[in-house]
Amino acid sequence: MKSPVQVRNARRVLCVFPRYTPSFGTFEYAYRLMGVRAFMPPQGILVIAGYLPEAWNILFIDENVHMATQRDFSWAEIVLVSGMHVQSDAIHDIARRARAAGRCSVLGGPSASACPEKYPDFDYLHLGEIGDATDALIERLDADAAPPPAQQIIATRERLPLTDFPIPAYHLIERGSYMLGSVQFSSGCPYRCEFCDIPALYGRQPRLKKPQQVLAELDAMIVRGPFGCIYFVDDNFIANRKAVRELLPHLVAWQKERGYPVHFACEATLNIAKLPDLLALMREAYFHTVFCGIETPELGALKAIAKQQNLTVPMLEGIEILNSYGLEVVSGIILGLDTDTVETAGRVNDFVDRSQIPVLTINLLQALPRTPLWDRLAAAGRLVDDTARESNVAFTLPYQDVVGSWLQCVRHAYRPEAVYARFAHNVRHTFPNRIKPPVTAARLNAANIRKALTCLSNIFLHVGLLGDYRRVFWGMAWPLLREGRIEDLIHIGLVAHHLITYARQCEAGRHTASNYASHGKQAA
Repeated sequence: MKSPVQVRNARRVLCVFPRYTPSFGTFEYAYRLMGVRAFMPPQGILVIAGYLPEAWNILFIDENVHMATQRDFSWAEIVLVSGMHVQSDAIHDIARRARAAGRCSVLGGPSASACPEKYPDFDYLHLGEIGDATDALIERLDADAAPPPAQQIIATRERLPLTDFPIPAYHLIERGSYMLGSVQFSSGCPYRCEFCDIPALYGRQPRLKKPQQVLAELDAMIVRGPFGCIYFVDDNFIANRKAVRELLPHLVAWQKERGYPVHFACEATLNIAKLPDLLALMREAYFHTVFCGIETPELGALKAIAKQQNLTVPMLEGIEILNSYGLEVVSGIILGLDTDTVETAGRVNDFVDRSQIPVLTINLLQALPRTPLWDRLAAAGRLVDDTARESNVAFTLPYQDVVGSWLQCVRHAYRPEAVYARFAHNVRHTFPNRIKPPVTAARLNAANIRKALTCLSNIFLHVGLLGDYRRVFWGMAWPLLREGRIEDLIHIGLVAHHLITYARQCEAGRHTASNYASHGKQAA
């Protein structure tokens, strides 16, 4: 739905999404090989763009795709921004450019909602999710689009139900610019992990869209592709298991009716391995990947960070179960926990080898505002405000030892031989367990063929010919080529190239050790 506010003026709104700093999980080094520019469309600001009045003219620019120009700022009356803590430097830069152009600036999203005091440079702050504050903001901007004399803060008291959310303004994104598509089914998570800000921002009682809404969003998304994969950006896909069981048959039917145009990915807690009926439906719906926040293989550490849900099933057994349903597991790993010892890095490395998880985002602990971790460390005087450091946490181990452990784990996990060995395991034990969808026009078409040829030619050139690990690559590629498994070859070639390149940049000191830090380094 659109905002119910009856506006009298046709405002011009520039919606700007800030640049991310590079990270393991956003695959920057694969973009050139794919011919894309960014990871996936930002849901939050596109929902807001879809909610704004029909009479308003909206221009959306994702600065991960290309930067907004002076001409864009001059065109706009209002500059609307949304972002996360990790984007804070870029957020401030947008505010500076808006002010230089004399335009009214508005900031919403998770970072502003958690830390409004960090953003005095915006004219309006929208705190909380879309709701009554959004309508109040629209009323004020309709009445006067000039920057107010002093900053105005408007906070949501009554959230818009997810069942009333508009379809995100996918029609505003640049076709073919993204690696993945994105869609949301639920918001919130019932768990209370010490380091996570989701419960404070979005609640512990998951709120849901109707299956029909999700299907409509998928239809709107796929016309802006081609996308090989659409990612469910839910904080925890199985937060409401009854609702997911209701959704999945609709996804199965949608795939069959549309000819399996995409495969799906999601984020879920590891205890999803205890739900075989749900996993069977995910397999039928053509889910390929699930991100599990494993965080650490040390069981005592999981209890200390309130991640007990990972203790309900033995980790390696849970991963094998997910693999048996064709699901490639992606994992988050955190170093710098209070329970870490000098032996922790070795245990992480052993877990990486035994789990055979190809993709792991290995981070140093970062305390986020509005988390139990932040509150505990603040009370103990252990929050460090020093942008020269890789984390804002005063660790229990010496700082340089923790950073050294992180580098040791990154180096171990992302040696070319190690990456390809883990992918080889999945080629044998995970990928064959997926359904074999029929060849349809939605899968075999000119756009997808062009995309595949672009990927293959770039992988063969930059990895197979010019890469210093080309022998390792061809050891994987030749068998897949002989078997006609082109999609698997492309997937592995792209992802492995990013991981290996990113890890080397980390070793060279060009990337930060925490993907959640609000400051970052840029690769040369």
